[in-house]
Amino acid sequence: MSRAVIYEKFGGPEVLELREVAEPHPGPGQVRIRVTAAGLNPMDWGIASRPEAAARFGITLPSGFGYDLAGVVDEVGDCAAGFAAGDRVYGGALGRAVADYVVLKTPGDAANALFHKPEGISDEVASTLPVAGATAAAALAAISLRSGDTVLIGGAAGGVGIFAVQLAKLACATVIGTASEGTFDFLRKLGAEPVKYGPGLADRMKDLALGGVTAATDLFGVETAEAALALGVPPERISTVAAGPNPPGGVRATGGIDAEPDALERITDAILAGKITVPVAAVFPVEKIRDAVTMQAARHVHGKVVVTL
Repeated sequence: MSRAVIYEKFGGPEVLELREVAEPHPGPGQVRIRVTAAGLNPMDWGIASRPEAAARFGITLPSGFGYDLAGVVDEVGDCAAGFAAGDRVYGGALGRAVADYVVLKTPGDAANALFHKPEGISDEVASTLPVAGATAAAALAAISLRSGDTVLIGGAAGGVGIFAVQLAKLACATVIGTASEGTFDFLRKLGAEPVKYGPGLADRMKDLALGGVTAATDLFGVETAEAALALGVPPERISTVAAGPNPPGGVRATGGIDAEPDALERITDAILAGKITVPVAAVFPVEKIRDAVTMQAARHVHGKVVVTL
């Protein structure tokens, strides 16, 4: 037997249960990963708590939990290409990552992807990359961020924001990030000038960005996108990742699925070169999955939350 986090009804962290399940084995064209770490994302608890969110991802009850994972390939099915037993890997398994074992096909697809983990990056850090890293890269690519830009990043201290801020700095842009006042020092260490989110954001930006804002990405909702429009930023230079398919004012909706194929490789190269840091705010054993999700869902975490198995 092996363990997996399962939920049979939609709700908060209290619906998540660590259960014994049948140990899976790979079929033809598949590999099995012994999961060692799973990074949490807002989409995980969003899917588990809202039936309409689950439906958008094709998830039905009962369901497993989580997407991001890292671990080691320990079984390889016939005709599986690209991976061998013993390979250290990271990737995603939609709705089933928080489990002792996950079976994935090779090559993967947009919902279930697997990558070789570079030596020098821990499993805990690798498990934070697939959703947040790809989403941040896609959000900046959608606005054609370039050297000399002044970019406003909404939700800059969150799981996606920490990557977006640092990728924007690597692109030689000036970064202003919205956040709560308690995260201001944290953002400054990442290289962003913080500004408080909430009503009056556009007015505060006029005082802060005297040279004007040239691009923006909203990683939380629409407040930052609307402020950027009010500041005269062209819609094609504003992106959103959590505003649905029809964001306000014709700005660009995007997400991790739109990331360039080499986006995660560029991020891991930057981590190894010391140009990107990945703040891991907390690590919980899988037995404490409810505590981990409670912390992550509160949206006051400075960095990523990781579950270990």
